[in-house]
Amino acid sequence: MKKAIVLLSGGLDSATAINIAKSEGYEVYALSFKYGQRHLHELECAKKIASKVGVVEHQIAEINLNVFGGSALTDAEISVPKGREIESMSEGIPVTYVPARNTIFLSFALAYAEVIGCHDIFIGVNALDYSGYPDCRPEFIEAYQNMANLATKEGVEGTNKMTIHTPLIDLTKGQIVEWGLKLGVDYSMTNTCYDPSPEGKACGECDACILRLKGFAENGTTDPAEYV
Repeated sequence: MKKAIVLLSGGLDSATAINIAKSEGYEVYALSFKYGQRHLHELECAKKIASKVGVVEHQIAEINLNVFGGSALTDAEISVPKGREIESMSEGIPVTYVPARNTIFLSFALAYAEVIGCHDIFIGVNALDYSGYPDCRPEFIEAYQNMANLATKEGVEGTNKMTIHTPLIDLTKGQIVEWGLKLGVDYSMTNTCYDPSPEGKACGECDACILRLKGFAENGTTDPAEYV
């Protein structure tokens, strides 16, 4: 079987992506990060998802992006926006953007891939519905893949080039949920909220919650996640 590394945050998109990789016949290796985020409930979700999917290995890498701050997800001094209209979410880069996060995460995935002899990396980035993050755009992924095949031993000496798979990048949240439901993804295990309660319940008011709820509503179903 071909090997695939899947970046697994514990959220809706990454849970869908890891199930897509599994459905396509890959031997899955999950990679999550304890990166200095204010809320660690998502890592507990990632562990549950990885266990249910049946991954070969689940690595949780520890890095500390909160030494730089600059994001509402890593800096307690910056408030998470609540109650915004969907139309306004793509106006500029939001404060929930973590500087260079996907660049850093993909670098770790690249190193992991070289060690285990893997040529496929899945990441659940999405450029629709919420297009404010610069590192979720197709042009970023294309540029990163080109760099990956210039910067690695396998890319220079090997016969197989590195491929970064972004199966969700051109889908709306509703389409992502639809695909996941067809695959049998248990979305009750996932956490998308930017500002969950200490018990891990979603706030229902941040941008991520609003878009997630919209996705389930478009499919005529109820989000199984717990909300405050």
